[in-house]
Amino acid sequence: MTSRGAIIHSDPEILGGTPVFVGTRVPAQTLFDYLEGGETLDEFLHQFPSVKREQALAALELARDSLLTDARSA
Repeated sequence: MTSRGAIIHSDPEILGGTPVFVGTRVPAQTLFDYLEGGETLDEFLHQFPSVKREQALAALELARDSLLTDARSA
């Protein structure tokens, strides 16, 4: 499992602290918005070429793991 800090970064100097993909100015929320809107991962990556496929997949993995961990502890 990849650590959150290696994928998503939050800095008050970058978009007011909005969590972004490391090395980019692309908000992590944008990935989820694209997927929720019916777009594919490939379309997201095409629109935001500064985000690497590995970063996007790792972000989805972290979200999944967080969701499943929260569900188990409920």
